[in-house]
Amino acid sequence: MRTHRLILSVVQLAALLYCAQCAVAQPSDYEQFRAHNAQMADLQPTWMGPLIQSDPRLSQAIRLSVSDANAPGEQIVSYGNNHGVSVIAERRFQLEFDPPSFFRNHSAAYPGGFGNAGAQIKYLIASSNSEHRNFAVTAIDFHGFAPRAAQNGMFSAYDCPKIAAGIARDRFNMQSTLGGLLPAAKVAAQGQAIEWNVTGQIHSTLHTWLDVENNATFNFGGPNDGKTQNFITPAAFFMVRRKEWGPTHSVFVFDAGVQIATSSFHLYNHNLISEVRILF
Repeated sequence: MRTHRLILSVVQLAALLYCAQCAVAQPSDYEQFRAHNAQMADLQPTWMGPLIQSDPRLSQAIRLSVSDANAPGEQIVSYGNNHGVSVIAERRFQLEFDPPSFFRNHSAAYPGGFGNAGAQIKYLIASSNSEHRNFAVTAIDFHGFAPRAAQNGMFSAYDCPKIAAGIARDRFNMQSTLGGLLPAAKVAAQGQAIEWNVTGQIHSTLHTWLDVENNATFNFGGPNDGKTQNFITPAAFFMVRRKEWGPTHSVFVFDAGVQIATSSFHLYNHNLISEVRILF
């Protein structure tokens, strides 16, 4: 009887050890979800996403952003700055939801309030990691939902389809996007636009990146027909992560920059943007 009990105990212990090994070898769905950013390093470059223009890479993050811009006769502060939560799906798609930002306008003509919610989908067309050709090309469509107020300067729902691309060499990279602003209604009152952004970036130290963006908008139709708005945007990024980082650990990025108008026509100027990104 004692022999049988001993054998049973050994079998039970072996089963427990096997189950424990399986638990270690097979991460949970939650751990796999948290590891998406680290897994994407096998498919795409590892630069920092720009402050304003869309990143050609896919990423999984929360962006907490505030902008403070000077406009003729008013100051416009946006809590949210049209950013939100993005997740990676199937290593080719990124889905993003941007909750309504809250605008505090120091003007009687444009009272503050909540703006428009938005949603974005990104598809990674082609890419290569930092050990190979180090590039990424992505198709993007952002949809702004019908407005509850004109805080975003739009009178209807709208779409912003675009192509984003980037390439890196050593510590340097260049990124660019080309797209359009297409209102779903009231086109004559709003007009349409082509947007072209270019960013040059350097990975200056282990934890810091510096870049300069050029953000250009070419207007067609509407009240700004034929006018071009252009900004130069210097920005800096600082990454914080725990000393013994793992693929399921979060990364924090603190970044800031300022949009400076370089065109005679501009709807605002000296737009100070600061944010915290949580890559999870």
